[in-house]
Amino acid sequence: MTVGTVTEARDKPVVDSRYFDLLVCGAHMEGLPLNPQLRERGGYLLEVVRTAPTYRLFALPGGGVKRPALVGDLENGSSIGAELWRLPIETVGSFLQGIPAPLGLGTVSLADGREVRGFIAAAGCVDASAQDVSKFGDWRAYLASE
Repeated sequence: MTVGTVTEARDKPVVDSRYFDLLVCGAHMEGLPLNPQLRERGGYLLEVVRTAPTYRLFALPGGGVKRPALVGDLENGSSIGAELWRLPIETVGSFLQGIPAPLGLGTVSLADGREVRGFIAAAGCVDASAQDVSKFGDWRAYLASE
């Protein structure tokens, strides 16, 4: 998909029941290790976005692919960089089956006022071993800092 097409998608949002739009803010983003899971299901990038300033981003502990958790925080939140992807509706179930706890799917508010479905984690599910990386503004900036 070309950059021009991404811009057109943002300017003219399309509501189509054949597709599911999904916000990702970590390892599923363009060029990162889990992005092939979206592409192999026919997913494509709609646009780069920012969340409303009501979230915190945590680096989850554990081995393997580094993963973040986006957690709502109305009092101490930040705007976090993310991507909005479009998947054919028939591929969404197989994708979601592979998402491990504490991540889940929920409603995420964007900086421009829209609400979209995306990866989130309940605040109580992220324990003290997770590192708050919100100050970096997005997952790529955090990875670059290591």
